[in-house]
Amino acid sequence: MKRKWEARLKQIEERASQYERKPLSMVYRPRLSKPEEPPSIWKLFHRQTQAFNFAKSCKEDVHVFALEWKVDDGQRIYLVTTYAQLWFYYKSRRHLLHCYEVIPENAVCKLYFDLEFNKLANPGADGEKMVALLIEHVCKALQELYRVSCSAEGVLNLDSSTEEKFSHHLIFQLHDVAFKDNIHVGNFVRKILQPAVHLLASEDDCTIPETTGHGFSHFSETSTKQEISFSKMSTDEDIGECWTSNSKQLEGLASAKQSSPDLSFLVVKNSIGGKHLFVDLGVYTRNRNFRLYKSSKIGKYVALEVAEDNKFYPVQSKNISEEYQYFLSSLVSHVRFSDTLRILTCDISQNKQDRVEYFNSTSTSEAVEGFQCSPYPEIDQFVLSLVNRNGIKGGIRRWNYFFPEELLVYDICKYRWCENIRRAHKSNNIMILVDLKKEVWYQKCHDPVCKAENFKSDCFPLPAEVCLRFLLKQVRAVCSFLLITN
Repeated sequence: MKRKWEARLKQIEERASQYERKPLSMVYRPRLSKPEEPPSIWKLFHRQTQAFNFAKSCKEDVHVFALEWKVDDGQRIYLVTTYAQLWFYYKSRRHLLHCYEVIPENAVCKLYFDLEFNKLANPGADGEKMVALLIEHVCKALQELYRVSCSAEGVLNLDSSTEEKFSHHLIFQLHDVAFKDNIHVGNFVRKILQPAVHLLASEDDCTIPETTGHGFSHFSETSTKQEISFSKMSTDEDIGECWTSNSKQLEGLASAKQSSPDLSFLVVKNSIGGKHLFVDLGVYTRNRNFRLYKSSKIGKYVALEVAEDNKFYPVQSKNISEEYQYFLSSLVSHVRFSDTLRILTCDISQNKQDRVEYFNSTSTSEAVEGFQCSPYPEIDQFVLSLVNRNGIKGGIRRWNYFFPEELLVYDICKYRWCENIRRAHKSNNIMILVDLKKEVWYQKCHDPVCKAENFKSDCFPLPAEVCLRFLLKQVRAVCSFLLITN
C-alpha cells in the first residue's frame, strides 16, 4: 500500500514538473485583433437605442446591425461590431443569413434606392431596362442640380429577384460626394420623381401627401412658396457656402428642358391591380434597417447578390478581397470625412427663423442657413463658445455628422481665426471638428493654402460635461431614477 502511494506521488510530482516546464495554454478566445490591440467587440442588444448608446461609448469604429431571428415574429436583435469582424463570420453564410445595416439618424450617407415590382402583375415590364433608365434619370438630376458627375459605372446594383418578384438595391458610389443624411436623400428622390408621382395621382385620382408640391422645375410644376436648399462643402473661396433655389430659380436651371421627362416606366401594378411606384419611397426613415449584401429576408432563400447588369467594380486591393470590397461598397452609411468631401442637402426650408435663433443669439440669417441643431446640442453650445470671443460673434453655418468616426464637422461663419497663420482669414471660413471617440476638438480650414498644407491644429480636450461618456452616464442615471420612482 505504501509503495503504491509513493509511486503515485512520484507520478504526480513528475506531471507537476512537466506542467511547470510546459504550462497549459489559457482558454482560447477567438479574436480578430492582434495581441497588442484591444479585443474585438461583438455585443447583442434587444433594443436599438441600447445598441447605439453602446456603439457611441466605444473607442473602436463599431457599427449597429439588425438581425432577424424568428419567422413571422417581426422582432430583431441588434449587433454592435466592426465591419471586419462582422465580415469574418458573415462570409461563411452559416448563421448570419438575415442581416440589416442600421443607417444612423443624422449621419452622412450615400444615395440609395430600393426597387421592386410584381412580375406576374407586370408581364411586359423589363426590369433591367427600367433600372438603366432610372440610373440615367438620377445621374442627369445630380448633374443639373449639384453639378455632380455620375454614370452607371458608379452605381452598385444588387439583385434578389425571384420568379414572382423583381427586387434590386442601388447604392451610388459618388466620388467625394455624399448626402447629409438619409432624410435628405429621401427628399431628393421624391423631388426628382415628381413626374411619376403626378402621373400616378392622375391615373388613380389619388395623391401622395408627403411627396407632392416640392418638385424641381423641369420635373413638375411646383409652388413658389416652397424652397429647396442645396449645400456643398468644397469650392475655393466660397467653401461651405450654401445656395437656396426656389422653383423660379430652378426653372432657369432647366430652361433647356421644354417638358417633364417621361417617367411612366416607374408606374407599376401590384398583385391586385393597384398602381404604385417602382421605387420604394418608404426606405428613407430615421435609423432605417437596410438589408445587407448577401443577406435574405427571414423565411426567404434569395439573398442580395451582385446583379448581372451591374456595371460597378470596386478598386482592386492586394490586402482586401473583392467580396469584402463589394460588402463595404454596399454599406449606405460607410462614408469617411475628408477635406475634399462635398455634402449635398435637399431640405424643405420651414421654420427657418427658429433654427437661426438656436444657433446664434443675434438671430440673423447670416449665422445659420436654415439648419437645426446636431444630435449633440451640448457640443453645439460648446462650439459656439469657441467662436464667440474677443468681441467677435461667430456662428454655426451647418454641421455634418459622420457616425463611423463619431465625428462632428462644424462649418463656422463670422469667425475666421486660424491657428495656422495666427490671424483671421480675410475671406475663407474655418471648420471646428469634434472627435467624440477621442474626446478632443481641433480646427481645419477652407483656405486653399491651408488645405494644400493639409493643416490641422493641435487637438484640445473637450470639457468633461460634453463628453459622450458623461452624457450617457447622465441618461442612465435618469432612467434608473425613473424606474425607481415608478
